[in-house]
Parts: sequence; C-alpha cells; structure tokens
Amino acid sequence: MKTADVASTNGTEPATPKRSAKAAGAVATWADERLGLAKATKGMSLRKVFPDHWSFMLGEIALWSFVVLLLTGVFLTLFFDPSMAEVQYNGSYDPLRGVHMSRAMASTLEISFDVRGGLLMRQMHHWAAMIFIAAMMIHLMRVFLTGAFRKPREVNWLIGCLLLLLGTIEGFTGYSLPDDLLSGTGVRAADGFMKASPVIGTYMSFFLFGGEFPGDQIIPRFYAIHILLIPGILLALITAHLILVVYHKHTHWPGPGKTEDNVVGPPLMPIYMAKAGGFFFIVFGMTALLGGLFTLNPVWKFGPYDPSKVTAGSQPDWYMGWPDGLLRIIPPWETHIWGVTLSWNIMLPILIAPPLLLMVLMALPFIEAWVTGDKREHHLLQRPRNAPTRTAVMAALVTFYGLAWAAGGNDIIAIKMHLSINQITYFLRAAIIIGPILAFIIARRWCISLQRHDQEKLLHGYETGVIVRSPDGGYAEKHLPIDETKAYVLTARDREEVYSPNGSADGTGVAAPGGKRAEVTRKIRAKLSALMFADNVQKPTAEELHEAQHHSEHELHELEHHIATGPNKHGPSSDH
Repeated sequence: MKTADVASTNGTEPATPKRSAKAAGAVATWADERLGLAKATKGMSLRKVFPDHWSFMLGEIALWSFVVLLLTGVFLTLFFDPSMAEVQYNGSYDPLRGVHMSRAMASTLEISFDVRGGLLMRQMHHWAAMIFIAAMMIHLMRVFLTGAFRKPREVNWLIGCLLLLLGTIEGFTGYSLPDDLLSGTGVRAADGFMKASPVIGTYMSFFLFGGEFPGDQIIPRFYAIHILLIPGILLALITAHLILVVYHKHTHWPGPGKTEDNVVGPPLMPIYMAKAGGFFFIVFGMTALLGGLFTLNPVWKFGPYDPSKVTAGSQPDWYMGWPDGLLRIIPPWETHIWGVTLSWNIMLPILIAPPLLLMVLMALPFIEAWVTGDKREHHLLQRPRNAPTRTAVMAALVTFYGLAWAAGGNDIIAIKMHLSINQITYFLRAAIIIGPILAFIIARRWCISLQRHDQEKLLHGYETGVIVRSPDGGYAEKHLPIDETKAYVLTARDREEVYSPNGSADGTGVAAPGGKRAEVTRKIRAKLSALMFADNVQKPTAEELHEAQHHSEHELHELEHHIATGPNKHGPSSDH
C-alpha cells in the first residue's frame, strides 16, 4: 500500500491522515468503545494455530453442509406456502393436474416444475440435510474414539450430542412439509407414537395437531419449527461449539514437538481460512452434483396425502431408520392395567430407546473420567487401539445401530432377496442382542492385539523381508528399528493403572468415608477400571527401549555383515 493512499506530506512536514482515514478511525473507535471489539478480537488472534489432519475435516463437512442448508432453505422459503387449505392443482405436472391437494403440496410441485432452479434447490437442500446428520454422526464417533471429549471438552461433547438430536428433529419436520403421501404417513406414525404415551399421549397429540389428526395446523406449525425455532437453536449451539474449540485449542495427533501444552499447525490466516474456504466450495459442489444427478423424495410420484392410503415399502430418511427398525422387530408386548393399555411394543423402540441411547452417549465422557479418576487436561489425541474398551463400546453401539437400521428395511430385504420376512425378523431379534456383545469382545481383543504389534515394532523393529542364512545353515528374517518419528507416535501415551479400592477401613481401623454405599461404588469402579485397563499392553519402559535399541543396532551390524560376506553377498559367487 502506498503512503499517499492514507496520508499526505510535502516531505518537510509530518504526514497527516486523509479525511477518509480519519473517518474510518473515528467509526472504529466509536464501535470499540461501545462493543469492545478490540478486546474480543485480541483473544481470537488471526494467527491462532489449527492442526491439520484429514479426520478434522469431518466436522467441517457438517459445518459447511449446514451453511448449504441455510442458503438453499432461504431460497425455498420464498416460494413455499405452508398452508393445508385444499386447492385443485393446475400446474405443469400433467399426471396430478385436477387433483385436490393441500396448498403446501401444490407449492412444492410449483417449486419443482415451475420455479427456475427450484427442483435443484429442493434436491440440494435434502441432500445437505442427510450429509449434515451423517457428518455429525461420524464426527462424534471420531471425537469419541480418539478421546477428544476428555477434559476440558466435555461441554463440547454435550453440544455435539444435542446438535445430532436437533438435526434429526429438523430433518423430520423438513421432509414432512410437502404434505405428500410418504411424509403424511410419517406424520401419522408420529401421531400414533405420541398417543402410545401413557396418560398424556392424547393431550400431546391434540396440542400438536390442534385437534384430531390430521387437522389443518400441523404443516404451519412444523414450518415455524423448521425455519425458525430449531435453526436458531442450531445456529446458537454451532456458534458456542466453535467458540469453545477456539478457547480450548484444537486437539492434535501425537508427533515430534507435539505435547499436551501446545498446538502445532498452520495459522488461521491465511492458510487455514484458505483451506476452509476451498473446502466449502467442494462441499457445495458435491451437494449440487448429488442434487442434480440423484433424485430424492420425488413427491410428484407419491401424490398428496390421503389418510386412507399408505405407500407400500415406504421408508423414512436414513437417520430415522433405526427407531423404525426397532419398532418392526419388537414382539407385540402389551400390558393391561386399571383399564389402561401400555403398548411396550411402541414405547420401548420409539419413546424409550432413542432418548436412552442419547443419554448414554452424553454420559460416556463422565463415566470414563469417573472410572479412570483422570482430572488432567488433554490436548493430544489417542489412537483407538490404545483405548480398547472405549473403542469396543463404540463398536457395540454402532453394531446395535446398524442392525436396528437394517431392520427398518426388513420388508425390502425380504422382497429383494426372496427371503421370509418372519425369518428376517427372528434373526434380527437375536442379532440385535448378541451382535453388540460379539462386537465388543472382538473389537477389544483386536485393539489389544494391535497394541502387542506396536510393542513388537518398538522393541524388535519392523520386518525387513531379508532372509539371512547363518553359518550353521539356519534361516532367519532380520528386523530393523523403526524411525524416531514413528517411535515417538507409538510411545506418546500414558501408562494406565488399574484402580484398587482402599477397603472399608484404613490401617488404624478407621472406617473409610461414605459408608457401605461408597464401598459398593468403589468396588464397581474397581471392576470397571480392571475391564478398561487390566488387559492393555502398556508401553515399554525407558530401560526396555534402551535395551531394544542396543539389540537393534547389533541386528543391523550383523545383517550388514551377513550381506557383505557369506552366501548372501551380492554378485556371482566363487562357485560360478
């Protein structure tokens, strides 16, 4: 920038700022005195460091998908009419011309066929919603498996779980708005779920629908929830999430120079922002590509909602599949008491299982902190193999989720694979109980075996593929030590200790504080601690590493000697 652009001087007198620079400075001073912008931006320096790793992009996919949702949602809001008033459709789509439908359905068809770019915007909005929820789910899994939820990031974990819940509700209210036959079937199912709630079920249904189902209020109410209430909460939670990420510093993977007290990576400006901006356009472009090439929710094929009809083989969006699957495979359990029917076959899979699973997810960081007694701050990530029990818990949850999700398509599986739907149902009833248990055992043992493999590499080096014949005619493969960077990564973890309770009394016979209840709690904690750490392979000690290094150097010299002499030397032998 030239000095003459902001100030003037004749070479002998001090430079004086131009009028425009004075005005800009005055505005900045006025705003800073009232809003404290200088202090706010001081703590959020543009040179703040963010580590770089491909797994961190999962959260960015969720963020940029949300931005695409906002952009396309604003466009759709301009043309959608959330009214259940009955009209006769006379638009461009001939097969439905003359059919009576709600104004919401008619405006959806108009967006799809009469508004320039409307169908692309609808498809992009729907695809972005599914990508948003999928990215959040995978991002939460990455955070859990790598231990990124540990102190001081427990609150961010809770925010992430709430974002997943709200995103799912937002998706349900969104695909219910067109008032087509498929979405109407989902709304009717939701009405039945609410009415299954004891005592308050019918009151909840009347309150939401404004009277008997379907009424004429549900679409306008869903619309207000979809474009105003939940997006506002999502935006606030995402903002809080990002602020906490900046405040706590981003976690990073172990490596040379990386510790619990620093962050290694490129600065926010200009490197990280340039990458993030480019990644946004990649997400936007992929969403546009999916929206342009792959049709989602073709409401014109389903037709308007009619309570007397249902679509054969109807499936909700993928993120609503697992409660539907539990609903399909649960036995017909009911209880009749005092003239009231308790429909456990609806309450358990729909009203109890989803919130229970969410509470388990939210409680996992606090349960682990209680079992380990770890009160330290953590900024280094853990490899999933170094936390076998935690990884096994996630494997069990994912197996449960996957089997329940597959059960949501049991009718489609039966038709496409020519199987009995009853046999599929019976199999899934057993698999959804046995499967998570097997997944837990297999994942835990797999992680422990990987720990043993890492220890072997640390102590004995890696396999070279070089076979050496000894003077007495024996053959053996030689190992070489791994490089220092890999060794650092493999040893950048703590040595775990199994918690042992102090007993009900100390050495002087004084009872431990808390009484019997505290004693039972300590015993439970000790058993859980043993489950988490007792079978883990601890990293080698400094003495073991020193001895292994000495042995590796000896192996290397011996290998070089055998290659240089004897039957392994290069070139023709003395016999030829």
